[in-house]
Amino acid sequence: MLVCVGDLTLDVVVRLAGALAPDGDTAADIKLGPGGQAANVATWASVLGAQARFVGKTGADDAGTLARARLAAYGVEVVGPIDGPNGVICALVSPDGARSMAADRGAARELRAGELDARWLAGCDDLYVSGYALMAEPVREAALRATELARAEGARVSVDLASWSAIRDAGVEAFRDTVRLLRPDVVFANEDEERVVGRHGLDAVWIVTRGERGCSFDGEERAALPVEGVVDTTGAGDALAAGWLVGGPELALEAAARCIERLGAMPVASPT
Repeated sequence: MLVCVGDLTLDVVVRLAGALAPDGDTAADIKLGPGGQAANVATWASVLGAQARFVGKTGADDAGTLARARLAAYGVEVVGPIDGPNGVICALVSPDGARSMAADRGAARELRAGELDARWLAGCDDLYVSGYALMAEPVREAALRATELARAEGARVSVDLASWSAIRDAGVEAFRDTVRLLRPDVVFANEDEERVVGRHGLDAVWIVTRGERGCSFDGEERAALPVEGVVDTTGAGDALAAGWLVGGPELALEAAARCIERLGAMPVASPT
């Protein structure tokens, strides 16, 4: 059982055919669906064969209703309070697959520790905490509480550092202190996030993604798997994290390769 704490958003992924035309139109492929770091990891884990549960606050609006339904269709159990506006993320993808995001995390930031139900962590073998859940109150305290409940179940705890720019905006020292409070067994990061946060005081297994150069699995460098073409890099790190948690480095690299060959962060395969 993998429990993922963080955000479930409605993602609007826009893959541009060319450079944006100021004050004009630009052809694009556009996809709408569920997203958010914690939700992405839970979905990939479910498709890769694990039992997965998402824990977080989602919106009491059309965006929240759609995101919850689509996530559940992948076999992920979705739990948590429903209130306010759901988070929405717009990802702009360039023709070469690079992406930038505009994010409104909505209700996800408002989860409170007192709203957690211990039953949501029951049977937890692995707890995955999105770094976005560590950047603002009250969700930060909720993430810390979820970690306590998961450790009581004997779970391994992993944290994803999420985004170097979001860490910068939230405050590097405060973010670093929170990660240390979690005492994660595993840290997922890319090279920029590792550089910004640093490893000092974090005695953990480090999984560091290096883009097209592959990934370092606690010091073991592995090349990225060949792909037919890079369509969209959105969510590749989430797919890799899920793959590693479910089956180790081989499955991690396979999941990341599958992710970048299609538009959007979610896998193609869905149980329904």
